[in-house]
Amino acid sequence: MAISGCVAPSPPSSNASQSPVPGPTSLDAAIGSSQRAERARARDVYRHPKETLQFFDLGPAQTVLEIAPGSGWYTDILAPFLHDTGHLYEAQYVSTSAELRSEDRQTDAAYLRKLASAPAIYGNVVVGTLHAGEFTGFDAHERFDRVLTFRNIHNWIKDGQLDANLRAFYGALKSGGELGVEEHRARPGTSVQQMIDTGYVTEAFVIAHAQAAGFVLAARSEINENASDTKDYPHGVWSLPPTYEGGDADRARYAAIGESDRMTLKFVKP
Repeated sequence: MAISGCVAPSPPSSNASQSPVPGPTSLDAAIGSSQRAERARARDVYRHPKETLQFFDLGPAQTVLEIAPGSGWYTDILAPFLHDTGHLYEAQYVSTSAELRSEDRQTDAAYLRKLASAPAIYGNVVVGTLHAGEFTGFDAHERFDRVLTFRNIHNWIKDGQLDANLRAFYGALKSGGELGVEEHRARPGTSVQQMIDTGYVTEAFVIAHAQAAGFVLAARSEINENASDTKDYPHGVWSLPPTYEGGDADRARYAAIGESDRMTLKFVKP
């Protein structure tokens, strides 16, 4: 595994190092695989990983780049699925803001440790970075069949890097390759400042900026729609699970709503 980052990964545990390399894995098997923690599986009812990845036309022999994997919720599915016949690359996002970089540092370090702890599952994963629209740690020029990102667009708007990142994704994809985007969905007419403050972004905003980078909208899906999400909470989208930024205040209400209403968009590079 090629790792680019400021924190060295922990050595693999003895149990992980003795695990056999998995055989060919279906998407169902990857979603049901044992490396996924119970708290991650509990999110499946909201995130619909099988339907979402099928919508993005994911195949086991593809070369895939995931952007800003966070703690690796989708990595835990993508890594075993692509292990034998595909290739998985991960780009940890390095903000241009010192404050945002600091917020991500612990999560990014824990992600690297997780990958290093289970080489039978993650040993083929290549990890680099994305900063100011530039990839480091691997050659990204017209290399990928799919670029995927989940619930990150609002962060890049706040960071002022959305357009630079979209251009980087366009350059990283092969002709005919696809960009898959899942993002918290705002009501039409929401201002850019409201998007930054609440974490909810309008579909029109995402589509317009992706098209400006050269992408063509191929399809949109309601796989991750949540009609119960009223999008009017004191802590924005972070009031809802799994964050519960308001603590115990109205927690039962937010738990009943579930995770956010989300757009799921598929773009193609002509």
